[in-house]
This record gives sequence, C-alpha cells and structure tokens, in this order.
Amino acid sequence: MSDADAAPRAGRVAPVVAAEFPELALWRLDVDGRLERSPEDVRERLRLLADRFRAPEAVLMRTRPVPHAYRVFFRHIGLDPDAQRTPVEQRALERLLHGGFRSAGVVEDALTIAVMETGVPVWALDAARLDGELEVREAGGRLVVADGAGPVVRLFSEPAAPHAVSRETRRVALFSLQVAGVGAMEVGEALWLAGSIVSGD
Repeated sequence: MSDADAAPRAGRVAPVVAAEFPELALWRLDVDGRLERSPEDVRERLRLLADRFRAPEAVLMRTRPVPHAYRVFFRHIGLDPDAQRTPVEQRALERLLHGGFRSAGVVEDALTIAVMETGVPVWALDAARLDGELEVREAGGRLVVADGAGPVVRLFSEPAAPHAVSRETRRVALFSLQVAGVGAMEVGEALWLAGSIVSGD
C-alpha cells in the first residue's frame, strides 16, 4: 500500500482525559517526506488559497462549524482563543499581515493548506523519533501528546526538537485532534490532504 492509499489510524486518549472529553480523538498518518523547498505546484496552491482568503473571510471563519468547534474546545481546556489563537485563525492572521501565505517548505506548506482548506489543524513529527503510538494524556497539569517514552508536545503547541521534523527526517508522522462537533471524515480529509502534499503523491 502506498502512502496515498494509507488511512489515518486512531491513537489513544488516556481514560481520565476521555472521561472529561468523550468526543476527543487523536488520529495519525505516517508518510515518507523530508524538509525541502515546496515544488511550484504547491507554492501556486498557496497563492490561490491566499487570493480566496481575504479579510471578510477571516471575520466569518470563526463562526463556521469546524473552526468554532476548536474555539470551544480551547476554552474547555483552559485556553483563551482570543489570546492564543487556534491554528486556523493564526494562519489567517499571518495571511492578512503578510498579504499572502509565505512558503516555508513542503511540510509546513502542507499543514497550512490542510488547515485552511478544512479548518482542521494538523501537526508534523519525525516518525523515527517516536516510541510507539501517540496518546493524549495529562502531564504537569496540561494536556499533551505523548509516546511510549513520555510527552512529545503540549496540545496545540508547535513540536520542538527532538521530535520536530528536521533535515534528518525521512518519514513524517502527521497527527490531528478530533473534537466535539468535528467528524472523523473531516479530520481524515485534513490528514490525507497534508500527507499527499508531504509525500508528493
């Protein structure tokens, strides 16, 4: 089976977290990929996406079902979405500030396209640096995504070394969070979209 045919697989949610957030789910999709300059078709896709996404769209976006669902979940876990913006709103702000979506390499561009097209955030990790499956759990009073060796990244934060995608990465683990009000199909679409761009399929 090629990466293009692969399906996202469910990660784990610790029982204590699942009891509080029964609709929370973690999904993962691994694809071959590396840090490199985006091909022209991806950069053109960013330009077209920026042309479609202007100030009026940014105002309306947070009222749409999927972005709104992540705003609600932010508040449920103690984050203020007006102070720490949701991933789709953060990228929308960057588009407005810069007049477009700046290409930052194929992995980062894939994440931008996925969240702006679907409203569902996707993050990227170096698959070789992970110990087994991913799980949402509590650590230090915060929710984190962890592997078998311990916490990998705080929920809704950007991954850092050693788990972030680097020049040595050859296989990328994409993951996303399904929250109340967002369907598994929507999360799967975001992961598949990001995965197809990263892997070049």
